[in-house]
Amino acid sequence: MTRVRTRTRTRTLVVALALSALALVTAGCGTESDGTASGPAAAASDVTLTLGDQAKNLQTLANASGAFKGAPYQVKWAEFEGAAPLFQAAQAGAADTTYAADLPTLQALSGGVPIKAVAALRNDGTAVGIVVRKNSKIRTVADLKGQTVVVSSAKGSISEYLLANALQQAGLSYSDVKVKYLLPTDAQAAFGAGKIDTWAIFGVYKAVATQQGGREIVNGEDGLVSGYGFIGASEKALADRAKKPALADAVKRLGTALEWARNHPDAYAAAIRKNNGASAEVAKTIVNQSYGELVPVTPEVTRAVQKVADTMHGIKVLDPNVKVADSVDTSLAVPASP
Repeated sequence: MTRVRTRTRTRTLVVALALSALALVTAGCGTESDGTASGPAAAASDVTLTLGDQAKNLQTLANASGAFKGAPYQVKWAEFEGAAPLFQAAQAGAADTTYAADLPTLQALSGGVPIKAVAALRNDGTAVGIVVRKNSKIRTVADLKGQTVVVSSAKGSISEYLLANALQQAGLSYSDVKVKYLLPTDAQAAFGAGKIDTWAIFGVYKAVATQQGGREIVNGEDGLVSGYGFIGASEKALADRAKKPALADAVKRLGTALEWARNHPDAYAAAIRKNNGASAEVAKTIVNQSYGELVPVTPEVTRAVQKVADTMHGIKVLDPNVKVADSVDTSLAVPASP
């Protein structure tokens, strides 16, 4: 999400994205009550949840695992290429939940998007990396001094935090590199065509870049990124007495889906190949680097992500800064991962 100084400016900067992105909201994996539900979830039988997603990540996982089979509410998927239009959809009331890494979530909160982090997602950080072309003279982060680095997807992405933190660890400042921003699909085409030498990227795009001959010089392991992402919920949805039980149930089901993925990596990879058009090698990489578990947003989580916020505020990418602990809602009682 583009850096902002006021909430009003945020809405102005991203409204064009929102208008085009909202057209991409697609219905999918709708489920109906099987007549056996009881308790709080049963009261949500007439509820429709619109779950925000990026690049079909959660939808692929949910469909492959059968996570929402028998859910006593309807499910629609709001699919977007990146986090910025997803958060704008949540702000516009077109998505009840969000799914993003820590920094895009921080950017949304900084810009005044009315959401709360209701659950955390955890991985080892290797899904984020800086990739160079195989014949590049760049071998280490220190070699980036004076170079141009393309960051995806926009100002304030998780890949930008990796770049900032890696430069700091290498004794460089952020001003030692020239940063350009491109959406992942545009950057992927440019990287494949040899028009980009250095690319800070994440997820499936990083997997494809390395498969096409790109060479990774650093990734987010060993604390270079926090390793956390968030499932967020709009404040409007959380305040809806009918939707809130459904939200709690949906988050629990997503946790179950992640557990299924850990136990069935081959089946998960096959689903990614089918739904996302990835090769077998890329699908396997995505499975290995994806968020592995869903956990409560504990003080440990908020401290780790606060470090991200403070770092990016220090280089004027996150402005105003965010107090992470104030942007959490633990009322959905997210269970700890087994």
